[in-house]
Amino acid sequence: MNSIAQPKLVDVYFDKYAESHQNPKNELIHWICVPLIVFSLVGLVWAIPFPYLPFLGRLNGYVSWAWLLIAFAVYYYFKLSPVLAGFMLLLILIFIYAILALLNWQHSGGPALWQSCLIIFVLSWVGQFIGHKIEGKKPSFFDDIKFLLIGPIWLMHFILLKLGIKY
Repeated sequence: MNSIAQPKLVDVYFDKYAESHQNPKNELIHWICVPLIVFSLVGLVWAIPFPYLPFLGRLNGYVSWAWLLIAFAVYYYFKLSPVLAGFMLLLILIFIYAILALLNWQHSGGPALWQSCLIIFVLSWVGQFIGHKIEGKKPSFFDDIKFLLIGPIWLMHFILLKLGIKY
């Protein structure tokens, strides 16, 4: 019997996403802007006030609405590839460390977390659209909103391939 292996769904998404990411300048812009968008989005959601819950004790201030966003994204990634989900969670935890540093800066007189993240978010989105203008193709998420979640793991899969880690 001749059985041809079907590609994994995540690889189908990567192939579709790659169609509008062929130009080296656009790819470079994405390597910079996509992680910054993820970081800033987590920070913006983190900045939404979360109620004080006495049972959380010292964890109050570390629990945020962002955890719901993170849980949704990691669950979606896990359904596509547990390995990619794990590495994305690790990256997001690093981002949270940086968000907590921005919160400390805010508490010592720096700008509000939401302001810092909004500036990063807007500049990164502008960068993305500049990249797609250079590419000459519309962003993938115009065809399907799920490609907003695919971009970060598309980049992560290149890192894993370089490290020889199967996803």
